[in-house]
Amino acid sequence: MIRVKNHKQMELFDHWSFLSPKRRQLLEQSWAGLYRKEILCELPVKKFEPHFEKDFGRPTKELYTVLSVLLLQQFLDLTDEETIYQLAFNIQWHYALNLPEESDSAKYFCPKTLWNMRNIAVENNLAGELFDTTTGKLASAFNVDVDKQRIDSVHIKSNMRRLGRISIFSSTIHKFLINLGRHYNNLFESVDKEIVNRYFPEKALSCFSMVKPSESKKVLSTVSKDLFDLVQQFKDNADILRMHSYKLLERVLKEQCNLSGTDDNKKVEIKKPKEISSDSLQNPSDPDATYSGHKGQGYQVQVMETYTDTKDKESKTKTLNLITHVEVEKACQSDAHAIRPAIESTKKRDLAPKELEADTLYGGDDNCEYAKEEGVELVSPAKITRNKSKNDISGFNFSDAGHVITCPEGEKPLLTRKKKKRFTQGFSPEKCSQCPSQGDCAVKPGKKYYYLRYEEKVMRLAKRRAIEQTDEFKNRYRWRAGVEATMSEYNNRTGVKRLRVRGLKAVRFAAILKAIGVNIFRATAVRKAEKGSGDRRTRPFSDLFQIFKEQIKILCNNSYKYVSGYRLVTYL
Repeated sequence: MIRVKNHKQMELFDHWSFLSPKRRQLLEQSWAGLYRKEILCELPVKKFEPHFEKDFGRPTKELYTVLSVLLLQQFLDLTDEETIYQLAFNIQWHYALNLPEESDSAKYFCPKTLWNMRNIAVENNLAGELFDTTTGKLASAFNVDVDKQRIDSVHIKSNMRRLGRISIFSSTIHKFLINLGRHYNNLFESVDKEIVNRYFPEKALSCFSMVKPSESKKVLSTVSKDLFDLVQQFKDNADILRMHSYKLLERVLKEQCNLSGTDDNKKVEIKKPKEISSDSLQNPSDPDATYSGHKGQGYQVQVMETYTDTKDKESKTKTLNLITHVEVEKACQSDAHAIRPAIESTKKRDLAPKELEADTLYGGDDNCEYAKEEGVELVSPAKITRNKSKNDISGFNFSDAGHVITCPEGEKPLLTRKKKKRFTQGFSPEKCSQCPSQGDCAVKPGKKYYYLRYEEKVMRLAKRRAIEQTDEFKNRYRWRAGVEATMSEYNNRTGVKRLRVRGLKAVRFAAILKAIGVNIFRATAVRKAEKGSGDRRTRPFSDLFQIFKEQIKILCNNSYKYVSGYRLVTYL
């Protein structure tokens, strides 16, 4: 049975009147006050309701409290046990969640309930709904300017151990044997006893972590042969083929080994490290984790945020830099594929930027053209090759139509022609033949002219490289570096780089909720700065206070005075 409390309903009595004024003020100024006022009533409880019966069964925990607990656990980086204790005893949580009543049903979750509720939220992707709702609310409440944004990625790790190739084989075999013995004991008895003794005991796995480098090649050949024998033994059993652990055996065999020979006499050869794909299995306990050649095993999170390009410190503290897009990807994925989903996501929620800054990997020509079609200017350096090619045309001056105006030596073309997406420019043979830069120039001799031929994409890249050398571009692009501070805050405040969960769904849930926490912390700081600045919205009697203060100064004249028989002491 569903239980939902209407937090928008006005209450006759103030349940928090027992708090002293100073303590109440501290709660209001903390994230708890912001959460209660702006976030609590906006949580997408209706997305959670279909998983319970409306008029049957035991009443659920109050659903606003459930979603809030899941959110607070992640962005405060708490274990399950710590979360239960905070909900039970922390008055800051009680104030944020509007829980004045002292009852176990309101302020206590058992570990199983917390686990079940989180599992429902993870499996049904409620993290995305939470992020969209809270981001939209904060954007409207703080009048966030979304015209200028920046994007970058951060590498994170799930709760898994880093394994070498030998350990990947042995751990996968161990996991399969455990599941086989648990569900199909009769088939487990048919497995070769040497394989069982080698991989089944828990202590047996520790032997593979102590292999000497000189013996690693021999051991790797042995474990690959054992894994292949297990795959062959059960390849015709339909029940075993459906087992998740058996599918992992097949995956490791395919990714790590080459098979040769006939069906009756196959040979197993270990692939060279360079031949193994980056999306190969890294640990059987987390099959979704992949490998990045730059940052290692794990996942990566794409983060896009707003920013303000001002040097005024006071205005900066009053401006909310809001994270508008978060997406978790496998570590092997390139940043080049992140621009389209980010723009589409923010556009659906009316948070799309007009100017988006990103590093070189995001700034491919296809991404720039797509962003331009969506009304977004992608400010990103073009990729530069290590060795400057003789076909480089970045020194030429181009018109808006794409034709050459002048070459690097200042000569104008005598012929301009375009066919589909290919341009042809003809230069004077007399001048080009005597040009001192002829050996390094992209212009080549022809029948009538010296010709320069290039495509639209090459021309666009050349124009971008020329613009990148200007001071205007450098001044604009320097604001991209601020996203690195966001990544540091994202980790230091929420612990996102080392999670307590495994699997893409659980990792995505945790990473997105932690990003919501960053937004809440930032919004709290902005609101506190606004209240302390004498803003008319937050201090309606500020003008009256200033008048009263000036009158007291005049009356007292910085000394002891007596007014109506009372001594007024002032230090104004």
